[in-house]
Amino acid sequence: CAGLILLAKSIDGGEAPHLAVMDITAKRNAYGRQLGSFAANGVFKGIGSVPMTFIRAPYIASLQENVKVLATVDEKIVAARQGNQFATAFHPELNEDVTVHRYFLEEVCKGN
Repeated sequence: CAGLILLAKSIDGGEAPHLAVMDITAKRNAYGRQLGSFAANGVFKGIGSVPMTFIRAPYIASLQENVKVLATVDEKIVAARQGNQFATAFHPELNEDVTVHRYFLEEVCKGN
């Protein structure tokens, strides 16, 4: 989730130092403070339902046409891809399910 903020061209909720290379606007701490953390299952494009753990998570408030939405939760964009850049608002590494990691590795190997 910090990577999503780091990649975003614009940050709603504070302009911390960031790379600003992905055509998205990140809404920082969109779900509130630490107590607003939660887990959900969401549909990830091309994969199906995956567990998603959100900790002080952002979401993508807006994006340009060249950014592909990969997942939403409660109508908020929580995963996206632009070229070889991939960002999630959730922490796939905090679950036993490795489907998101597998997707990422397969895309890297394809060179997409």
